[in-house]
Amino acid sequence: MVSVGTLIWISCLPLLRLFICVACGFGITKAELFPASAARGAGQIMLNITTPSLMFSKIVPAFTSQNISALGPLVLIALIYQLMGIAIAWSTKQLFWVPHRFRWGILAAGGWPNYGDIPTSIAISIAGAAPFNGSSDQTLSVAYISGLSLFYMITFFPLGGHKLIALDYKGPDVEPEALRAAVRRRRRAILSIFPEQLTRFLSSKDSREGSVTEADERVGDLPVIVIQEEQSTETKPEMETHLTAEILEAPSSDSQSMSFKEDSPSELGVPELPNNQATPSTPKRSTFLVKLSSFVREVCSPASLSIILSFPIALIPALKGLFVQVQSPHISSAPDGKPPLSFLFDTATFIGAASVPLGLICLGSALARLEVPRGRWNHLPIGAILNMAIGRMLLMPVLGVLVAKGLTNAGLISREDKVLQFICILFSCLPTGTTQVFVTQVYSGTGSAEHLSAFLIPQYMLMFLSMTGLIAYSLENLF
Repeated sequence: MVSVGTLIWISCLPLLRLFICVACGFGITKAELFPASAARGAGQIMLNITTPSLMFSKIVPAFTSQNISALGPLVLIALIYQLMGIAIAWSTKQLFWVPHRFRWGILAAGGWPNYGDIPTSIAISIAGAAPFNGSSDQTLSVAYISGLSLFYMITFFPLGGHKLIALDYKGPDVEPEALRAAVRRRRRAILSIFPEQLTRFLSSKDSREGSVTEADERVGDLPVIVIQEEQSTETKPEMETHLTAEILEAPSSDSQSMSFKEDSPSELGVPELPNNQATPSTPKRSTFLVKLSSFVREVCSPASLSIILSFPIALIPALKGLFVQVQSPHISSAPDGKPPLSFLFDTATFIGAASVPLGLICLGSALARLEVPRGRWNHLPIGAILNMAIGRMLLMPVLGVLVAKGLTNAGLISREDKVLQFICILFSCLPTGTTQVFVTQVYSGTGSAEHLSAFLIPQYMLMFLSMTGLIAYSLENLF
């Protein structure tokens, strides 16, 4: 049994290394030694060269026909965490005021975490040492992370998650005071509905029980069924009236999503037609082709393509044997005794080693450029900022542990695969990804991401405490 102090020290080590790398990027940016153009260039190198190399060098040797089944639980975990994050963001939006130019971006902030450099850095450090099995578990952990990364990349870019951010910059601006007033009214309505519904439920339950008691005393069991049916039919009009009222209110509360649907055709170049005219087949076909080509183009980004191509190479022994040693089938070796394409695998390993530190340096540079709202705290959505930070960095790890344990008990995650369990738990405690900063800067038209910065900084500050505790708990629970 490992002592508590040892667990805390093991948990802190990867975070200390992460902090030092981030601090280096932060420091050289503040010292004006790492300008924005250089940071963009480094980001392009990371996205298009080092990260694809890292994923290829880890997936090919790690995945086999025996453990490829882990992809199913990984995709399920990613989907559950994404829905949980969006639910936290949506509830935050309902209960606290959020800037008008961040009304949709907050959903993206909840649904897409920093799935790249942070978990990879921690996994390489933790899984590469005891109580894990050294380099083999280290390679497997990064391979599992690549499966999760592929899910988040595809849902954010090809499937259109980034368009949530674009919606923030449609339409006229709305004053913060009007938003605060609207949220106060909505919050009062929500807080008044629950007691009212609870009182109504309890009163209807009491009246139902009273009716059943009288019926039992008079005529026995059979009339009880009749009286219960009459009671249920009496409550139907009330329920129907309530549901009808909700349906009539729905369009006004969903006007933003409706306006988005109306704006979409013009964005894609489809002419707007009157309601009594059918859309010609040619624009429909051209719209479909535009969407399809955009989807294919984004899926074929170097990082996504590297992951997609790595899986068949890892699973087909004849292909895998060209890059790494396999037991069968026998493949002729190069003059140095290694597989014929091992030099490509060695090159990918060499280049991929720069991915994590480069990504953390870019992360520090991005944080250094965020505008800290000094002296303007009374104008910030403090309630929404704190609720998002607590929800993502404290509530989600607790729920993540319960989800991982539930899937393990259900047999979807193997109890023997400690690496898979650790990665599933680790991904529940990730802050919002800094990729959203760059996307917001593009869509804003001004190159700023002022609202997002106030939400990001508390999450990254809280991450060092929450993740240390989560890692220590995970190691204690797994071993």
